[in-house]
Amino acid sequence: MTTTDFTKDKYSQKNKEYFTVERREMLGFLPEQIDCLLDVGCGDGLFGEIVKKEFSSAKVWGVEYEEQSANEARNRLDKVLTGTIEENLNQLPANHFDCIIFNDVLEHLIDPYSVLENIKSKLKPSGVIVSSIPNIRYFRNFFDFVLHKNWDYTESGIMDITHFRFFTYKSIRKMYENAGYKIVQHKGINKTKSIRPAILNIFTLGLFWDIKYLQFATVATVK
Repeated sequence: MTTTDFTKDKYSQKNKEYFTVERREMLGFLPEQIDCLLDVGCGDGLFGEIVKKEFSSAKVWGVEYEEQSANEARNRLDKVLTGTIEENLNQLPANHFDCIIFNDVLEHLIDPYSVLENIKSKLKPSGVIVSSIPNIRYFRNFFDFVLHKNWDYTESGIMDITHFRFFTYKSIRKMYENAGYKIVQHKGINKTKSIRPAILNIFTLGLFWDIKYLQFATVATVK
């Protein structure tokens, strides 16, 4: 089975809810002024629909790999391209977007580093890249790796079987900087309510501060 066949097979097994996520917590990372936003991995377009309500004059484009979700997104967004971002990169106009957002998408790509480099030309001079990326050091996974020596894939979540890459706070920053970006904001989001990370950090003087966050949100501009 090729990588393409594997990906198609695994995505075809995902339930509808996998592609139906609002991600309202990411609205606070968007620029104040948006004329046109590109949502890479837009799912069925729920996030983009919210953006259009929050920014009344904004146009929202989407790119979505899963065909049925892409068709649903067309009912909500201004333009939707079906396929991978790599396949559709040449279909995107240059110097066009105020914001390009990857909500838990970069980890699904075989080469997210090249995608970040190649998509720079699609941003306006003042445009930003925004991303949410799962934290492989999230405490539940961290304890599973360290204490139980497990590395088990799941149908969704941080250990999603369709994740080709795994990231930490530090490696996300390094990826952006190596791709020619300046990081404007980089912080943990979706903090756990569990007290276990706090207890561990009391005894380690905060050494494992990052394990309480499910994801990291990043805002970056082109250098």
